[in-house]
Amino acid sequence: MLRLDSTTQDSRPPVGVALLGCTGSIGTQTLEVLRGLGAGYRIVTLAAGHDAAGLLVAAAALPIAPELLALGDAGAPAATDLQGHPIPRGAAALVACATHPAVDLVVVATSGQAGFAPTLAAIAAGKAIALANKEVLVMAGELVTTAARQAGVLLRPIDSEHSAIWQSLQGETVRDTNTYPEVERLIITASGGPFRTWPADKLGEVTPALALKHPNWDMGAKITVDSATLANKGLEVIEAHWLFDMPFEQISVLIHPQSIIHSMVEFRDGAIKAQLGVPDMRVPIQYALTWPARAANTFPRIQWEALRQLDFAAPDLERFPCLRLAWEAGRQGGTFPTVLAAADEEAVLGFLQERWGFLDIPRIIETTLADHAPAATPHPDLDTIQDVDAWARRHVPDVAARRKA
Repeated sequence: MLRLDSTTQDSRPPVGVALLGCTGSIGTQTLEVLRGLGAGYRIVTLAAGHDAAGLLVAAAALPIAPELLALGDAGAPAATDLQGHPIPRGAAALVACATHPAVDLVVVATSGQAGFAPTLAAIAAGKAIALANKEVLVMAGELVTTAARQAGVLLRPIDSEHSAIWQSLQGETVRDTNTYPEVERLIITASGGPFRTWPADKLGEVTPALALKHPNWDMGAKITVDSATLANKGLEVIEAHWLFDMPFEQISVLIHPQSIIHSMVEFRDGAIKAQLGVPDMRVPIQYALTWPARAANTFPRIQWEALRQLDFAAPDLERFPCLRLAWEAGRQGGTFPTVLAAADEEAVLGFLQERWGFLDIPRIIETTLADHAPAATPHPDLDTIQDVDAWARRHVPDVAARRKA
């Protein structure tokens, strides 16, 4: 077992980290966590999407300069690193970061399909993976988990809900097939977003500014809107299906407004294990970095004496149909989850740009899924996934235009 607390004396070299997506919400918090962990870790490679300025700021703040910088967006403006060398761009640059010989652990904090190639390449190279990119598992879950299983690579989840399940499963019986025979169901909790108690007939009045005010978490714009529509919980159900090899029938969603219980595991004897904590993404990030050890930190703790109640409710699938659509797409499998994720991203973007309304998001997703049905592929390869992703993104404006006609 690695002793990863920076206060311990250990002659072994630091864990080499590749951080992909360093300028986003998870990426910046990962940098903070790594600073707290101290000399036991070293960022070997560092990548952003298209924000070259943010990448250079992050690199300059490190105690030891990274050996490689990269921009995942092939269309990003040309930029140079701190030594004046051109910064490589595109998928190949991310793969180079993820497979660098000095890298032990790859943190995939990119968004969208930019995470596919480096994740698969890192698995093939035998690197440890700390995964925060939803699309990697939603769109390519079968490919990625099969590759990880064959390579003997554990996917360490960073999402707070999946980290909670993962932590709750520690010490439980695991079959060789990576299934948990004693688990009856996984319970993923959801805050319910800012409109949980709004009358249904008022949801059409939701504006981007209102949707971006999450009651508990500080997240990026897209995932904050997904929380408001409950689309994020649907995507997390699909992720949990692949991460823990759990049938959809054994995965539940429970509204928990306080966001103290991050998720639970119910066992066949009726016992339930849960992971609790204040809403702080640094905790699951750190656990993914230090597993199987736990490192000390100064993050906020639950003030139990001030905690008055914990509330729970079933999700309303009529008021928030995005969760229902995700469950249906996940059960259908194949390329349906790819269409779901791509259509959701484009629909949310259009809402944020005020091209259509809040209630149009699920309607656009549902129509795009229906239009894809005749062309669905049951076991897609990576090229097919990328083609379907591109089709769905192109198709969303057509769906929106048809709705307005």
